[in-house]
Amino acid sequence: MTRGSKQRGITLIGLIFWGAIIAFLVVVGMQAVPAVQESFAVQNAVNKAAKAGPTVGDIRNAFDKTASVDYISMVTGKDLDITKVNGRVVVSYAYNKEIHLFGPAYLLLKFSGHSN
Repeated sequence: MTRGSKQRGITLIGLIFWGAIIAFLVVVGMQAVPAVQESFAVQNAVNKAAKAGPTVGDIRNAFDKTASVDYISMVTGKDLDITKVNGRVVVSYAYNKEIHLFGPAYLLLKFSGHSN
């Protein structure tokens, strides 16, 4: 009699389990990626707005113009915190994005930053 070789592989239940986990991660990723892309657009708009002019109104108007072109909807010029540090204009922002997953479950993404 010969010894049987040890079988390897994944069971059907294991395949369904890992498939469900991967599908859940893909769905969450598909909903989170646009929010992250928008945060990069907000950072670029803030950097441009900080160089726009000496007054607070100039900075807010420049941000609003850039935001309308880049389809930024989470932050407006009124949401910006504009200060001077060592004679340099610093524009800061912070906002939250909630993504509904299912039932009472939400994914909360917090974004914040400042001009360079």
